[in-house]
Amino acid sequence: MYGTVARVRVRPGGVERLKALSQQFMARNVPGHVMTLVYQMDDDPQSVWLAVAFDSKASYVANAESPAQNDWYEQMSRELEAAPEWHDGEIVDYLKGGA
Repeated sequence: MYGTVARVRVRPGGVERLKALSQQFMARNVPGHVMTLVYQMDDDPQSVWLAVAFDSKASYVANAESPAQNDWYEQMSRELEAAPEWHDGEIVDYLKGGA
């Protein structure tokens, strides 16, 4: 698997819009998308971390280069105080809890 972890700082009220944008992303049924996690920090509610996983680097890159993803990114950017801090890489372990 391959993915990204990003730190973003949302504008006031931006977390709800970011959640709505995440739902838009999910509705696209992006090929290879495995999961997305969105964390809002306890100590700073405007600080949000995103973790996104794809089944392969090829799927990740295909999504990143797609016009639909660019449109989505432009919408997300309007909710941010600054550009995201991206950290891309291979997912070397994936542990799933529960029954």
